[in-house]
Amino acid sequence: MTFADHFETFYGLPVHTLPEPREEALPAAGGVAWRLDCYAAGDMPFADLWRSFVDRVPSAEVRALVIGPWWDDEYNDLRPALELILADATRFPALRALFLADVTGEECEISWLQLTDVTPVLEAFPLLEELGVRGGDSQGLGEEPLSLRPVRHEALRVLRFESGGLPGQVVRAVGASELPALERLEMWLGVSQYGGDATVADLAPILAGGRFPALRHLGVQDSELQDEIAAAVASAPVVAQLESLSLSMGTLTDTGAEALLRGQPLSRLKRLDLHHHFLSESVADRMRTAFGATGTEVDLSDHRAPHRWRDEEWRYVAVSE
Repeated sequence: MTFADHFETFYGLPVHTLPEPREEALPAAGGVAWRLDCYAAGDMPFADLWRSFVDRVPSAEVRALVIGPWWDDEYNDLRPALELILADATRFPALRALFLADVTGEECEISWLQLTDVTPVLEAFPLLEELGVRGGDSQGLGEEPLSLRPVRHEALRVLRFESGGLPGQVVRAVGASELPALERLEMWLGVSQYGGDATVADLAPILAGGRFPALRHLGVQDSELQDEIAAAVASAPVVAQLESLSLSMGTLTDTGAEALLRGQPLSRLKRLDLHHHFLSESVADRMRTAFGATGTEVDLSDHRAPHRWRDEEWRYVAVSE
């Protein structure tokens, strides 16, 4: 899987990329999700692009912000750009959604996106409702990797980490955070080769339920441990509070599917997403029959066959590099 296109919508708003300075009229500040992209701005350095943005757009009305490529020439990590945003946080009292790194595969592979500690975002924007992060710097090129500290945030409703290798430290910090309004949590764990060292034990506080009382959707995806995760979810108390569950994009096999079939009833779920899987047709049919009888929509699209090399076979996640 690659990221071939930039966002068209975000936070329910059409995405509008800030153009190069001209006399043309701009849309209403609160009517779009503003996207900042150094390439689209004529290779303008991010510091100049940010200043152009706050000078041209009424910042007090901005509701959603999407950060695209923040480098104009030589690639650099996110931290300096993020520091500029955080320094002006008080100028954005209406900001409710932020996505860091709306970057396509042609612009930069996900495993090369050099991020930083994103905790200050939640500290600087106490009314933020949605935070999305793509990348993680699994190549170790940045000054610091993607990280998160346990935090309490009263307003956050959506938290999403897209990574080919999500650090276990981030997963543990999520599980230790207090997010009473959180409704949707999605984490792409990735693979160990690209820094994805999270374990099933790291997920325990989340799977235990009650940590996030408003949680209605949980995605633990893109993992080479997908069978183990499925087995843990099969008896996890958190399932009772969910309306939808995603164990997609990973290396799910018949072993994980059988665990779901034998485990607690999942009939409360409206949707179970298992797309990009390695199930046999017979087990996939059993899943369709079992969940079809309960009215649960099951996504078993994108069936994959393992790669074979000599006498061995290996399975792969949807997003790694």
